[in-house]
Amino acid sequence: MARLGRKVAIIDADVTMANLSLITGLEGRKTTLHEVLADEAPISKVICNGRDGLKILPMGISIDGIKKADPNRLSKVVKELSRSFEILLVDSPSGMDKEAIAALKAAQELVLIITPDIAAISNALKLKMVAEKLGVKPIGLIISRASGKELDLPREEISAALELPVLGSVPEDATVRKALALGECIVTHSPKSRAAVEIKKLAATISGQRT
Repeated sequence: MARLGRKVAIIDADVTMANLSLITGLEGRKTTLHEVLADEAPISKVICNGRDGLKILPMGISIDGIKKADPNRLSKVVKELSRSFEILLVDSPSGMDKEAIAALKAAQELVLIITPDIAAISNALKLKMVAEKLGVKPIGLIISRASGKELDLPREEISAALELPVLGSVPEDATVRKALALGECIVTHSPKSRAAVEIKKLAATISGQRT
């Protein structure tokens, strides 16, 4: 989406099991969202530059940072950032613990990312119901790690079960793991890979642009 000219920032909302800093090569920073959520640092100190104009707000990985961070401050962070960006991606932890709920409360819309199996659909359905009760609008779902084999549930069935449109389907691709190991985005590491092509289509869909 940043490559398409949109002003985009991604926020790591996983206070205890943060990994965005690791996969973007930003680990070891002294000031992270932990400090912002502890009211010890301004948001401006945390915003990092990514590829193609993308801005990244990573969490830390220290135990002390986890202890002092207050997930309920996340809504304030999102509200402040919304003045400067067109799109804010809040990378929520899985499950429905207090951190995941805080991430939901901070958002306006929800995109569910699921694997094509019955357990993932069940969990997604619960999360969708919670989001709707919180006034957050589910706008669609993304099927991740699709194998294209018979064991995968058909996207039509997944869409019908969750009563949401499928925005995109990203295939299982070994190139993704290679990119993550190097701390790079798959779109820049291997732009012609199957996963990268589908992610670029997805970005255009969400941005409301033609592919």
